[in-house]
Amino acid sequence: MSGAKETNGHFPEPTKNVIDVNDHESLKRLNMYACTSVIVATVISIIHGYVTSVMSGALLFIKEELKINDQQVQLLAGILNAFALPGSMVAGRISDVIGRRYTIMAASLIFMSGSILMGYGPSYPILMIGRCTSGIGAGFALVIAPVYCSEISPPSSRGFLTSFPSLFINVGILLGYVSNYFFGKMSLLLGWRMMLGVAALPSLALALIMLTMVESPRWLVMQGRVGEARRVLLLVSNSHHEAEKRLRDIKIAVGIDENSNQDVVTVPKKTMSGGGALKELFCKPSPSVRRILMAGIALHAFQRLCGNDAMLLYSPRVFGKAGISSTSKLLLATLGIGIIKVICTFISGTLLDRAGRRVMLLISAGGMVVSLVGLSVCLTIVGHSKDKLLWPVSLVIVSVYAFVGFAALGMGPATWVYSSEIFPLRLRAQGIGICVLVNRIAGVTVIMSFITIYKNITMSGTFFMFTGITVLAWLFYYFFLPETKGRSLEDMEIIFGGRCTPEVQMDKAESNTTDP
Repeated sequence: MSGAKETNGHFPEPTKNVIDVNDHESLKRLNMYACTSVIVATVISIIHGYVTSVMSGALLFIKEELKINDQQVQLLAGILNAFALPGSMVAGRISDVIGRRYTIMAASLIFMSGSILMGYGPSYPILMIGRCTSGIGAGFALVIAPVYCSEISPPSSRGFLTSFPSLFINVGILLGYVSNYFFGKMSLLLGWRMMLGVAALPSLALALIMLTMVESPRWLVMQGRVGEARRVLLLVSNSHHEAEKRLRDIKIAVGIDENSNQDVVTVPKKTMSGGGALKELFCKPSPSVRRILMAGIALHAFQRLCGNDAMLLYSPRVFGKAGISSTSKLLLATLGIGIIKVICTFISGTLLDRAGRRVMLLISAGGMVVSLVGLSVCLTIVGHSKDKLLWPVSLVIVSVYAFVGFAALGMGPATWVYSSEIFPLRLRAQGIGICVLVNRIAGVTVIMSFITIYKNITMSGTFFMFTGITVLAWLFYYFFLPETKGRSLEDMEIIFGGRCTPEVQMDKAESNTTDP
């Protein structure tokens, strides 16, 4: 037999070489089953984006028909974010108990209930109940979509696939604006009810479709269902060797003997339900878990405190300060923001696995700093000029668009991708829940204080303040965050527990991606 040593009818060395070459080639392919699973699951993000934005147009007609005052309008608009807080707090623990797939179904049914109540909408109290219900669904969606995507996705394409929730939220926002335009042509009695109620249909459809989708293999291993996890991994991996490697890493992370071939094993009840996760995160975290928690919280705080929400929600006021007074031009300029967000978020998804998460965050924050400086300077010139100058107005629009584009290139999607993959399996769902809680609190803080701040220190002064915060974000990304591109989810504690510099971590990520 040409001198080769035979073991169990196989020739180890030649076979190993063939597998390595095949695995190396498979890293270049996008697994279509994993991609399809992620796309279906992140429909929940489209629904979230839709119910968030559609209220902006519906309020014009609700106020006219129900005769509500401005205070009631503000409450109806903002209550969704408030109720997303408790939703995000419980979603992580629920997903640890019933699974990621059923949690997506639960979020869909919550959205459906809220949409039906708002579409029925005979009175303001019923509208409020429906909006609050949808807010709980939004909290669920913000947690479970990135968790499911990160746990299904292979390491080689995880950045691209885990960017889908951010992309699809922006798609949903655009669909909300389109819905406002078309349903706004209907009668006053029917138009706004159709805007709010139509989301019930995709919500029900998603709940039914999720019955046919696979469960997260990592959650299955946490339940001791190793055989089911292996079957899922064979579907969402590009080779048998890759699936077995992923399964072995997950078993080690859960505390199961990696050499065990049992399809069902016994795991501690605490592991199955995610019990003790919050205690480990806050009371006695290891140095690596402490760094991971700090990274996740800071990422989500900076994402909101750099002024993203203020730019999106109050862009008409920014354009108005620049001298644009026509309502049609203001709406057209604002619509451009939504289009740029979708395009740049998609571009970001294609680059996250090539350039890396850390690189995209640094490029994003750097571009946002330049844009904010330009915007602040132009607003200062406009505010102190007695003549109506055209070039500062044009530069204000360009600066706003550049800010939104750079934010969507990195700080938007990369924040969710990075935070969804760094937490250890036992802490992931509830860790993401904490990050979402910080994200919502920071967002509400910016939204609720922006007008007060700019009236006290001027619009340009406010954006200079956001510039300083974004500089701090860039420094944090550079000095604190290691690269996670191409690394297994089970490697994250090692990455954050090591003493390597971010540059060395990037080199390790590169070698892990290219070496079979």
